[in-house]
Amino acid sequence: MLASTAVAGRVHTLREGALGWIVFDHRERRNAISADMWRQIPAAARELDADPGIRVVGLRGAGEEAFVSGADISEFEERRNPETGPEYEASNGRAFQALAGLDKPLLALVHGPCVGGGLALCLTADLRYAADDARFAIPAARLGVGYAPGGIESLVRAVGRSAASEIFLTGRRFDAREALRMGLVHAVYPKGELERRVRERAEEVAAGAPLTLRALKRALRELAGPESARDPEAREADLRACFESEDYREGVRAFLEKRRPIFRGR
Repeated sequence: MLASTAVAGRVHTLREGALGWIVFDHRERRNAISADMWRQIPAAARELDADPGIRVVGLRGAGEEAFVSGADISEFEERRNPETGPEYEASNGRAFQALAGLDKPLLALVHGPCVGGGLALCLTADLRYAADDARFAIPAARLGVGYAPGGIESLVRAVGRSAASEIFLTGRRFDAREALRMGLVHAVYPKGELERRVRERAEEVAAGAPLTLRALKRALRELAGPESARDPEAREADLRACFESEDYREGVRAFLEKRRPIFRGR
């Protein structure tokens, strides 16, 4: 049974065993992200990251019609003009930083449109899985909006400079199979199988030792950034924490005893 902490038209969380979902729920606009929703994302991320019962966090749109069809363009004249634009962009930035900064593995489940800000949200995930009806695009050039350098960098890291250039400069839509070929998503499944397959992947990840997963996430995050921002001492501390943990001893015993380990995150 899923437990919800949300109301419709907002960003909310769902818990499903060790898997915690951040849900973008704005169905009347195909889950387009409003200014209020951007502001709610950091709290949802912190809530699940702090919950010891959650081992994996997932991103999804409400329902099965869309992941996120982009930012809510109906708000742009009011919320994204020269006066209000800086705060809007800052709010976006805080949302992306909160998701990218999660210490728990983050995956994305993508149905239907994953466009503009939706694709940027998807790119914060470590693992990205799409239904065969998924469609992707970044139409910034067709709207005349500026695109933050961090968002450009994220796409370049995911698909390479050549593919990213084509995506940004043409603004065209492309399907899930093309997204798979370019490395934007890790797998594509028939729409009716997507949720089951993603839950299977989440269970595989959740079976890992939490301290090891946290150390890996932190190391991978640092490697994706500038070398000057790296903290070798902190990464060494993460490594020591793994080897000094009860989970390490449990993992070795379980391997020798040919059984599945029971990790407790300590």
